[in-house]
Amino acid sequence: MRISRLILAISLVLELGVVLPGCTSQPEAPVPAAARESEQQQLVDKARLTVEALRTNQVVGKAVNSSLSGARGVLVFPDLLKAGFGLGAGGGTGVLLARTASGSWSDPAFYFNGEGSFGLQIGAEAGQVLFVIRNDGALNKIVNGNVNLGADVSVAVGPYGGGAAGATTPNVGADLVAFSVQEGIFGGVAIRGGVISPRQSWNEAYYGPGATPRAIVLENRFHNPGARRLKAALAGAPAASAQ
Repeated sequence: MRISRLILAISLVLELGVVLPGCTSQPEAPVPAAARESEQQQLVDKARLTVEALRTNQVVGKAVNSSLSGARGVLVFPDLLKAGFGLGAGGGTGVLLARTASGSWSDPAFYFNGEGSFGLQIGAEAGQVLFVIRNDGALNKIVNGNVNLGADVSVAVGPYGGGAAGATTPNVGADLVAFSVQEGIFGGVAIRGGVISPRQSWNEAYYGPGATPRAIVLENRFHNPGARRLKAALAGAPAASAQ
């Protein structure tokens, strides 16, 4: 009888997920299942992988880490699509984060990049792209609404892929510097014509009503535990230092 009761008790513990005192250390509160499975969380996770890939890349990692050390903000696009024949067109969804007063990183706000032109191009390519925002003026313009790359804010191309052309592109004085490991994503030309716009429906889906880019990024009034690893990737040292 005692054995049967013991087996029943163990079964209940396993079924209910109860942790007996002293058995394990208290785990960090998990992200709710709905958040883990949402499109927004999937994008945040991809953005984290993009940051880690660029920070540890042997070619661009050193330049990315140097730029991040003085960044006012970042725009991360895990799958920025360039397509077309002649004048390229494409786009993608990404996240905006800003440096806080304490030196840490805000939670991410969701943005859409609609490309109008990306120079001479044939075919299509999707790539991981990180835009490092270098001053408060550019950051505020992006937070306030639609921004045209190359017109409202200046953008330079940093080192990319294995090409020396990107590494020698002048970027002194540019508002944003773009990095990617996909050489073809830039094609050696300056970015122009892409419009960065907030995805308000995604912001509210991830945080709740009233979650505007300003409230998330500058006022730090909204938080989601699912963004912790992305913020850590931006704040911490890369897992493998690029040479």
